[in-house]
Amino acid sequence: MKQKILIVEDEKDIRDLVEIHLQKAGFQTVTAADGREAFRKIQSSPPDLIVLDLMLPEMDGKELAKLLKAREETKTIPLMMLTAKSEEVDRIVGFELGADDYIPKPFSPRELVLRVQAVLKRGGEESKSGAGAAQAPPLRVGDLEIDGANFSVRLKGRPVELTKIEFSLLTELVKAKGRLKTREALLEAVWGFESYGDSRTIDTHLSRLRQKLGKTGDRIETVRGVGYRFQ
Repeated sequence: MKQKILIVEDEKDIRDLVEIHLQKAGFQTVTAADGREAFRKIQSSPPDLIVLDLMLPEMDGKELAKLLKAREETKTIPLMMLTAKSEEVDRIVGFELGADDYIPKPFSPRELVLRVQAVLKRGGEESKSGAGAAQAPPLRVGDLEIDGANFSVRLKGRPVELTKIEFSLLTELVKAKGRLKTREALLEAVWGFESYGDSRTIDTHLSRLRQKLGKTGDRIETVRGVGYRFQ
């Protein structure tokens, strides 16, 4: 069966543009012009992924994202933010709300399709690797413990709430055992292909990750112009 994408966008031209390109890529699409309409459609038939504008009538994208992440039956649906709000603070807010990706307008329809495919592929790989991860012991570095089976992180025995992207970035860096990971290698491992994302996106995720890890976050070293390593 085709994977279903819900497009939540109040501007008809943009909504139609996104829908046409996703359909050409082989996806089934459903649309909504505001947050309340989107929530009703999600309740009646949950999609495989949601492309969500932040600036919406009735119920804006932030409210809808919070509502979905608070409900057990909808919290795992991947969210892709598509919005004209492109400042760094807006990206941070989007990721804090649980967004799996964030695309500022204007955007390339081809890139949007690739990023939708990457998010869905990543989710599928996480599901398939669940049984294998359950057999693997947690990664431990000092006071830091990374449990791949449960996608959880503990620091000095206390849980650290990370997004999926933050968790994947931390895992890749720790698994490298002090070796340098280039930006291209991280983009390939975490997002799915080398050309995906940009420097601002990966820097935003790592900045948030460092903050959440406190002093342990200082062990994530930036090698300017090349990549990162976990000391």
